[in-house]
Amino acid sequence: MRSTTLRILAGRLAVPCLVCAAVHAQSIRYTEGRKIWLLTTRESSYAMGVGPDGALRNLYWGGPLWRVEDLPAAAPRRDISSFDPRQMLENEEFPGWGGPRYYEPAVKIAREDGDRDLVLRYASHRIQGDGLDITLKDVNDPIEVTLHYRVYPDYGIVARSATVRNGTTRAFTVNSAQSAAWYLPPGDGYRLTYLSGRWAAETQINREPIHEGQKVLESRKGHTSHNFNPWFSIDAGNAGEEHGRVWFGALAWSGNWRITVEQTPYRQVRVTGGMNSFDFAYRLKPGESLDTPQFFAGFSAAGFGGASRTLHRFTREKILPGGLSSRLRPVLYNSWEATTFNVNEAGQKALAEKASKLGVELFVVDDGWFGKRNNDRAGLGDWFVNPQKFPQGLKPLIDAVNQLNMDFGLWVEPEMINADSDLYRAHPDWVINFTSRPRSELRNQMILNMARSDVKEYIFGLLDKLATEYNIRYFKWDMNRSFSEPGWPEADAADEQKLWVQYVRNLYEIIDRLRARHPKLEIESCSGGGGRVDLGILQRVDEVWASDNTEAFDRLRIQEGFSQVYPAKVMSAWVTDVPNMNTRSTPLAYRFLVAMQGALGIGANLNRWSDSDSALATKMIALYKRIRSTVQLGDLHRLLSPRESDVTANQYISADGKQSVVFAFRHSQEYNTAAPTLYLQGLEEKALYKVEATDNKLVERQPQLSGAYLMRAGLNVNLRGDFDSTAVILERVQ
Repeated sequence: MRSTTLRILAGRLAVPCLVCAAVHAQSIRYTEGRKIWLLTTRESSYAMGVGPDGALRNLYWGGPLWRVEDLPAAAPRRDISSFDPRQMLENEEFPGWGGPRYYEPAVKIAREDGDRDLVLRYASHRIQGDGLDITLKDVNDPIEVTLHYRVYPDYGIVARSATVRNGTTRAFTVNSAQSAAWYLPPGDGYRLTYLSGRWAAETQINREPIHEGQKVLESRKGHTSHNFNPWFSIDAGNAGEEHGRVWFGALAWSGNWRITVEQTPYRQVRVTGGMNSFDFAYRLKPGESLDTPQFFAGFSAAGFGGASRTLHRFTREKILPGGLSSRLRPVLYNSWEATTFNVNEAGQKALAEKASKLGVELFVVDDGWFGKRNNDRAGLGDWFVNPQKFPQGLKPLIDAVNQLNMDFGLWVEPEMINADSDLYRAHPDWVINFTSRPRSELRNQMILNMARSDVKEYIFGLLDKLATEYNIRYFKWDMNRSFSEPGWPEADAADEQKLWVQYVRNLYEIIDRLRARHPKLEIESCSGGGGRVDLGILQRVDEVWASDNTEAFDRLRIQEGFSQVYPAKVMSAWVTDVPNMNTRSTPLAYRFLVAMQGALGIGANLNRWSDSDSALATKMIALYKRIRSTVQLGDLHRLLSPRESDVTANQYISADGKQSVVFAFRHSQEYNTAAPTLYLQGLEEKALYKVEATDNKLVERQPQLSGAYLMRAGLNVNLRGDFDSTAVILERVQ
């Protein structure tokens, strides 16, 4: 094997340049003699190897490496005792549940004869471009697990998933199917960061030491859930926003998921994640296989902020439909709070005219337009236009909206059904249910069993019909309850629990087919707020509803947690009326600036706005359009956290570095104290920046400041009283 030649620059080894060159030359390198694979990106490397016993073991995960020869051999360890066998000390890349292994397995099966042992050994591999497949086989039976690796060398991300295949002549049941097991360097003092919450209080940041034992993050609700998000971040105990080593990962799965963070008594931290093993039983007949979802992961040497920026860029460019070619998110108006269920053509046209004058680009009609939907107790499932509310259908309204130079969007909740609906009266068997058991209703609705092919085709057909008959640019796709009684009576008893997986697969298929038939159609994922937000659904939708809580001060913490994983471009953020949620009232400018940190929307009742409200909104929307590209496509630096300071501050920097915008919010001033100095990040030290205070709340009066000054001396903003806010725009001039 040829070694790469080091270049000497100014008497120093140019290792970063060498690593970058190696990444571009070959993202996956393999040594046949030692049977070691080295996967390398700009920010990280990941390595595994086969030991003399045939076991595949993890060797490294951290900053980028360039020499395979530096890696240790994948040799087996020695037993400590009969209670501490070597298998408990080794970092098996994808451990089956078999032999003396007592930690969380990556795969667990049960054969028909009761045998549940599975021990996997290396069989073969294939490298194709940035993809690597490694096939493992059981030591006795023709049961295969193929590990799929995809390297994104320019994005600092490695993706993993697995395929379990039944090569035997008899069926067996998979009881646990994970996507990956990740290992951190041995040691103590690690910290885990994760997101938890509930309805209207999603994505709350938790940071805690990792101790011996297991920490389980999961959803058993059938969708991603509000309670936990399928993401983790682990640091070495001393990382901050802009410094320190951080390992992170995010699952791409919108159903039941589980991430287990485990520290063993042997000072090893491992993270195992994939489909939730709770109530999981997936039978594989001879020749059948099961694919697990992708688990994306990376490493940052630039702290939590660096990890977020890596994930943001990767999501924008490689996950979202269209990637770099997708359009910036338009300014949206949604009519729900203005009308609730009292929707009609005249009222919607009047709102559309008001929205257009503000500069809105997308007008969305929410719930109440279909069936006998006059409240939340009826109509779900009957997706035909209500003839009393829209006597001529939706076309006259859509034409009016389009003539006002706005796109038209429509709220749908196709997975749900009310008992009081024509569809339920015709097909009561279509709901998820256990025979002879009660059918729970939440928000007066039940869930259609989309695992069934006939239900899948019905849902696709109704949405396709709407998108074909009308000029609909946008669906707000809602899901307002979690699963219960997850039965599938029509399936064989041994296959009934496949519902958890097949439901999600069919959801994905419906959206994929819709987008293929209607290329300009855009979709927002909403589930009573942030109940379905993950990298799996984001491969298919353009934005997500982060929370039903649009109260501006609460949103600062919700949005801070959201930003740990997901980019501003996908975060739908609305300006709504006050008081709301907490009976709190905040100034309209404050509400706008909070929402302008994402994909700006307005949900207020425009019929109640004063002329001054409308004038301010027009000004703020124009300002947003000026900085929209920087917010939606730029790098985010979280300067001050609402969890730690009276002032919250965030900075966005455009992809080309020419523009930066700083948002700052103060909760309440005490003792006439000044707001803390904002030390900016990511600017060019030698460049000059034109500094523009959008509302004259900037203390500094110099029209231009250097990047060095802005990052080291900082900016000072004059925020006074309660719920004050400002935005500062920086334009690079040199």
